[in-house]
Amino acid sequence: MLSLKTKRSILAVAAGVSAVALALTGCSSGGGTGTGASATSKQTISFLIDNSDANVKLAKGLIADYAKIAPKVTVKLETRPAGSDGDNLIKTRLSTGTMNDVFFYNSGSLFQALAPEKNLVDLTNQPFVANTDPGFKTVVTSNNKVYGAPAGTAMGGAILYNKKVYADLGLTVPKTWDDFIANSQKIKAAGKIPIIQTYKDTWTSQLFVLGDFANVTAAEPNWAKDYTANKAKYATDPIAAAGFNHLEQVHSLGLLNKDFGSATFDQGLKMLATGQGVQYPMLTFAVSTIIANYPDNAKDIGVFAIPGTDASKNILTTWEPAAVYIPKTTKHLAAAEGFVNFIASTKGCDSQTKSSGITGPYLVKGCDLPADVPTYVADMLPYFQAAGGTSPALEFVSPIKGPSLEQITVAVGSGITPAAKGAAQYDNDVKKQAQQLGISGW
Repeated sequence: MLSLKTKRSILAVAAGVSAVALALTGCSSGGGTGTGASATSKQTISFLIDNSDANVKLAKGLIADYAKIAPKVTVKLETRPAGSDGDNLIKTRLSTGTMNDVFFYNSGSLFQALAPEKNLVDLTNQPFVANTDPGFKTVVTSNNKVYGAPAGTAMGGAILYNKKVYADLGLTVPKTWDDFIANSQKIKAAGKIPIIQTYKDTWTSQLFVLGDFANVTAAEPNWAKDYTANKAKYATDPIAAAGFNHLEQVHSLGLLNKDFGSATFDQGLKMLATGQGVQYPMLTFAVSTIIANYPDNAKDIGVFAIPGTDASKNILTTWEPAAVYIPKTTKHLAAAEGFVNFIASTKGCDSQTKSSGITGPYLVKGCDLPADVPTYVADMLPYFQAAGGTSPALEFVSPIKGPSLEQITVAVGSGITPAAKGAAQYDNDVKKQAQQLGISGW
């Protein structure tokens, strides 16, 4: 698999600048041979996407813009829950033959868990593929066949922070975990929430673990390979277990918002935007919601990598974009392929930018960004441009990701489960999935 470090270095020069939204890749016609323009009769297809505000807004924009170039194709939007509930819904629909004509879902390990060769349409020969970043194609490929089109931009798993509060308190971006804790203590002393957590939306609890993976690979480059081969474990490796320890520590030190157990993702973003809360471990796509809902505060939001123990190795953990897929059960294959090619086109990029603003670097040819990018994107650029400044999240270098991580991290982050026990629970969770996938050594 092409490393994200290599890929980003190329893209930073060629394109300029990471998030979760939709639309990419370029075809010279703005969609290629299957954009729907060839439809001879009116057709209706359904499009399933998660219910986050940013993605719903972006999907509606894509649908409206697609209607202008493919007037005979009507795309109806349906939303699903995020997190494990959404995972289960997608697997159920695929297994029962009731999946929508096009659906938006993760790339990487969660894509592999969909049994793509059994359930998904092979898109290898679609026009968008030629213009898609080679590294992205690896995370939607099974047995040398491409099954997904890019739907969004690459992201960082990082600390979103309020730059205005940092400046007011005289704080600098931390390069080590100890510095991060010291900053958090100063923020607490100033009467603000140092670290925002929003466990009502359980998926948000995972970032201290998943976003720390760049620090793991910096110390142990072969960890992902050993992990996949059942030779490395979270519970028995202090470096890998650091993310679980971080969750436990920030809770035990009283550095969280008091309502961390009931607060939602949207409430967390409001805390951050208004400066009530100052640091939020999160995927960088979340800033697009702040831009939409709190435009006057968006310039105050910055990004820094989750720090490790070595200040000289300050590395950002990165995520590939999600993808759009077509199930084999679709009854409108040509129309579905047309919509997918539009999403993965330069016109699709334009639609995304119009709906969501600039959320990061596109991973496709022809989708360039303007010079005046948002503050948080500018903060991310040095990581992408520096040699070794980024490293992929575990789910893009290993097919194994246990389905219960978000429940485990909520329990650890709430002080219910000790960090060491949580790490061991996740090792067991991973074992079940590895066996289900038939990976050797398990």
